[in-house]
Amino acid sequence: MVVKKIKWSSILPSCYKPVHPSKTKKVVAKQTSFQRISISDLSYPSTTLSEDLSISLAGSNLHVFTLAELKVITQSFSSSNFLGEGGFGPVHKGFIDDKLRPGLKAQPVAVKLLDLDGSQGHREWLTEVIFLGQLRHPHLVKLIGYCCEEEHRVLVYEYMPRGSLENQLFRRYTVSLPWSSRMKIALGAAKGLAFLHEAEKPVIYRDFKASNILLDSDYTPKLSDFGLAKDGPEGDDTHVSTRVMGTQGYAAPEYIMTGHLTAMSDVYSFGVVLLEILTGRRSVDKSRPSREQNLVDWARPMLNEPRKLGRILDPRMEGQYSEAGARKAAALAYQCLSHRPKQRPTMSTVVKTLEPLKDFDDIPIGPFVYTVPAAKDLQSKEDAKEGQGQKEQRKDSQKKENGGHHHHHHHHGHQRHQPRTPKSPSFYSDTALRQNGRNGMQMQSPLRQMGRAAA
Repeated sequence: MVVKKIKWSSILPSCYKPVHPSKTKKVVAKQTSFQRISISDLSYPSTTLSEDLSISLAGSNLHVFTLAELKVITQSFSSSNFLGEGGFGPVHKGFIDDKLRPGLKAQPVAVKLLDLDGSQGHREWLTEVIFLGQLRHPHLVKLIGYCCEEEHRVLVYEYMPRGSLENQLFRRYTVSLPWSSRMKIALGAAKGLAFLHEAEKPVIYRDFKASNILLDSDYTPKLSDFGLAKDGPEGDDTHVSTRVMGTQGYAAPEYIMTGHLTAMSDVYSFGVVLLEILTGRRSVDKSRPSREQNLVDWARPMLNEPRKLGRILDPRMEGQYSEAGARKAAALAYQCLSHRPKQRPTMSTVVKTLEPLKDFDDIPIGPFVYTVPAAKDLQSKEDAKEGQGQKEQRKDSQKKENGGHHHHHHHHGHQRHQPRTPKSPSFYSDTALRQNGRNGMQMQSPLRQMGRAAA
């Protein structure tokens, strides 16, 4: 198997030499008839394709930063500015001064460095630049710029102060998300996916999960990390054939089995995240009893049963949710998680279903509350009780005279039986996938080890 080596100097000339003023004029002229470039266009790059890519990136208002500038922005990637680490590499917070670039406002940013020894590589870095450099939407994280200097590959994004949905849902010491915020996040994330699927040149996200949904200060969600994104099928094609990549617990079963990737693969992953939002549980949690370790296998059978639904909803909400809204959201998750892709709804249908749920009030579905009656009501109740007692005494004496037997039913009649917990369905592990690290890092198929072949 021959893998053609891509020369970075030919693909991103602006990383190695400055863009001349004459080329800038060409950008403005050519941008009007621009068509989005995809990663597949770069498999065997020619001079024309290299020019097209640099033009598309220049026309999308991306800034090309130097490594020296990024060191100033992040205080030399100081550990005090460290935000976290994923499959791509470490992420640091930084601050851009308004004097750094003309037209670039002062703002906090997140700076992501490609770890050369990590699970993602140059191809994923380039994919991220291509997609986020050309796609703009309120529910996609904004890519401000990049750095491609010698072996360094860095991405600069808008800073998202609330971190990821994963942190908000599962971190032990955070305040539980209220129902309205959960529905707002689910709706916004669904709008982001629907935008990708319905673009003129459709995009399959392929790695939809709680850690890739970032939240701004008012919990508006934005999709991030487009390293595994793929252009969707074109013409009469029904799917894209590709190596199996994604994260354990989120990937659609038909994609795992066949490698056939469709927009419905994303819909399944959305169903998993919606289930996490409803239950407050991770998609895969090895610390739970074996039957509850795979969230979909355990919870899906109960989603369509209103009497059992309360058992799986996140107890941290303490009953503060809309019962009708929870039923509708659970029914939607059930559809998205269908094993038959054709039975799953499109993301635009998902958006329409979720739209009204964000306005459902957080209604307490808690224990019975006893209201103290007025003194006047208490007196009348006492009188009635006394009259009833006299009547019962008369009945008893009458029965004794007739030689009858008085049966004591009151204990049995009011005895409450606690509902038994149903047996959970068996846990089936996705043997086709393996887990990389505790935070759901990228999984790779064995094909990945054979080189950077085009997916």
